[in-house]
Amino acid sequence: MELNTILLAVMGESSTSFTGYLGGFLNLIGALGFFIFGMKMMSDGIQKVAGDRMRQILGAMTSNRFMGVMTGFLITAIVQSSSATTVMVVSFVNAGLLTLKQSIGVIMGANVGTTVTAWVISILGFKVKMSQMALPIIAIAFPMMFSNSKKLKDWADVLIGFAFLFLGLDALKNAVPTLSADQLSFLSDFTGHWYSPIIFVIIGTIVTVVVQSSSAAMALTLVLCNQGLIPFEIAAAMVLGENIGTTITANLAATVANFHAKRAARAHMIFNLFGVVWMLLVFQFFLKGIDWYMINYTDMGTPFAAVSDWMVDDNGEKISPVPMALSIFHTSFNILNVIIMIGFIPFIQKLVEQMIPAEEEEMDFHLEYINPHEILGAEASLIQAKKEIIRFGDIVSGVNDLVLQLLETDETESKTRKRLISKIRKIEDVTDQMEVELVSYLAKVSQNEAITKHSSNMIRSLLSIAHDFERIGDIYKSVTIIMERKYEEKIYLSDMQKQSMIKYLELEKNAFQIMKKNLQASDSNVDYEAANQAELAINKYRRQLRTEYLDQADKYSIPVSLAYNDLISVIERVGDHIHSVSESLDHSKEND
Repeated sequence: MELNTILLAVMGESSTSFTGYLGGFLNLIGALGFFIFGMKMMSDGIQKVAGDRMRQILGAMTSNRFMGVMTGFLITAIVQSSSATTVMVVSFVNAGLLTLKQSIGVIMGANVGTTVTAWVISILGFKVKMSQMALPIIAIAFPMMFSNSKKLKDWADVLIGFAFLFLGLDALKNAVPTLSADQLSFLSDFTGHWYSPIIFVIIGTIVTVVVQSSSAAMALTLVLCNQGLIPFEIAAAMVLGENIGTTITANLAATVANFHAKRAARAHMIFNLFGVVWMLLVFQFFLKGIDWYMINYTDMGTPFAAVSDWMVDDNGEKISPVPMALSIFHTSFNILNVIIMIGFIPFIQKLVEQMIPAEEEEMDFHLEYINPHEILGAEASLIQAKKEIIRFGDIVSGVNDLVLQLLETDETESKTRKRLISKIRKIEDVTDQMEVELVSYLAKVSQNEAITKHSSNMIRSLLSIAHDFERIGDIYKSVTIIMERKYEEKIYLSDMQKQSMIKYLELEKNAFQIMKKNLQASDSNVDYEAANQAELAINKYRRQLRTEYLDQADKYSIPVSLAYNDLISVIERVGDHIHSVSESLDHSKEND
C-alpha cells in the first residue's frame, strides 16, 4: 500500500496538503504530551502528598529481597511512575540508606508496579468515559489550588493531573487515525516470521526512548490496539521493547551520575533484558496461554479476533479484547520475571559491581552522593545533601588529625612535613569546591514547589554548616602557612609548646567527634549540651594558653612567641566553627 493512503487516513480525505499531514502529526504528538503532562502532574502531586511517609516506607520495608520487591511494587503503583521509584532508590543508595542488593529488589518490584498503569488505562480509559468526568474533577480541584493548606494544594495537583491524564488519553484516541483492513495489510509482511517479534521489540524500544516514558509508550500501544490498528502479537512484542526502552533512558540519565546511580541503572537493564530474552524464546506459547485465558475466563473472547468479530456494547461500539489481553501479558510477564530473577539478586549485584567498579577517592573529587545536574524531590534531595554534609564533616575533621601529625613530626623529617602540608592544602581546595557545589545544589532544591517549612529550615542549616566547614578548611590552610614559614625561618617551638598545641588539637578532635555524632543523629537526639561543653573546654584552654604565653614570653625569642601566639589564635577559630555547626542543627528545628 502507498504511504499516501495512510496519510490520507491520518488526515482525512479532505486534506492532502503538507500542512494537513503536519497538523495530524502534531495533534498526535500534542495528545501524547497532554497524557505525559497529566501523568507527571499526578505523580508529582502524590509524591508531595506522601512526603516523608514515602521515604519512611522505602527505608523500613527493604529488610530482605522479598520485602524490597513488595516495596517497589507498592510505591510505583501509588506514584504511577517506575522512573520516580527508580530515581528515589538511586538517591537512597547514594545516601547509604539502601544497599545495592536492596535496591535491585525494589527496582524489580517497580517493574511490576508500573503494570498498574496499563490496567488503569484498560479499565477506566476504554470502558469508562473518564473524559466526561475530567472537567467535574478539575472543578472540584480548582478551589483547592487557592487554599492556604499546602496539603490541599498538593491534592489539587493529584486530581488535576488525574483529569489531564484521561483528557490526554481521550485526545490520543481521537488523534490516532482510523484505518481499514486493506490499509493495514502491509503489516502482514512483518508478521509470521521467526524474527517478527524482534522487529517490534526494537520498535517498542525506540518509541519509549523517544517519548522518554514507558507509561506513555504503553498508553500509545493500548490506544493503537483499541483502535484495531495493530494486532495482539505486535502489541505484545512492543511492550517487551518498552521494558528495554525505559532502562536505556535511565542509563542515559546515569551517564553524568556517580557509580552508585550507574550500578542501579545497569542492574535494571540486566533484569529487563534477561526477561525479554527468555520471553522471546517462549513468546508464541505464552501468547497462546493468554488467548486460552481470555476465551475461558473472560467474556471478551480471543485477542486474535478480527475487528469485525469484536463484541459490541450497548451503545453499538465495538469493544477490543486486546487492551485487557495486553495488560494481562504485561503483568504476568513482569511477575514471572521477578519470580525467576529474585534468586539471582546477589549475582546481579556482583556482575554490575564488576562492570562498574567503585570510583577511587581522589583529592580532586567533588560530590559523591548527589548529582548536581539532577534535582530530585525536595525530601530525596535533602537526604543526599545531608549525607554529603556528613562526609564533608569527616573530611574536615580528618584535617585536624593531619595537623596533629604535622606538629608531632620532627623538624628534620622534611619529606613527611612537606607531604602533610601538601595534603592539607589539597583538601582545602576540595572543601572550597564542595561548598560551591553544595550551595548551588541546595539553591536549586529550595526552588522546588513541594518544599515544606521543615525542609526550608533544613536547607538554611545545611548551607550554614557547609560554610563553616569551608572556613575550617581555610583555617587549617593558615596553620600550614604559619608552620611552613616557621620551618623556613628555622623557628622551632619548644617541647612544652608542642605538647600544649597537641593538647589543644586533641580538644578540637573531641569537639569534632561530638559534632559528627550530632550530624548523624535525628533532631531529637542531637546532644547540644555536649557540644557546648566541648566549646567551653576549648575556650578555657585557650585562655590558659594565653596566660602562659604572657607569663613566659621572656623565655622565648620574639619570632617563636609570635608563631606560637598565631597558632593559638588560628586554631581557636576552628572550635568556634565546630560549635556553629551544632547551633545550625538547633536552628533547623525552628518554626516546624
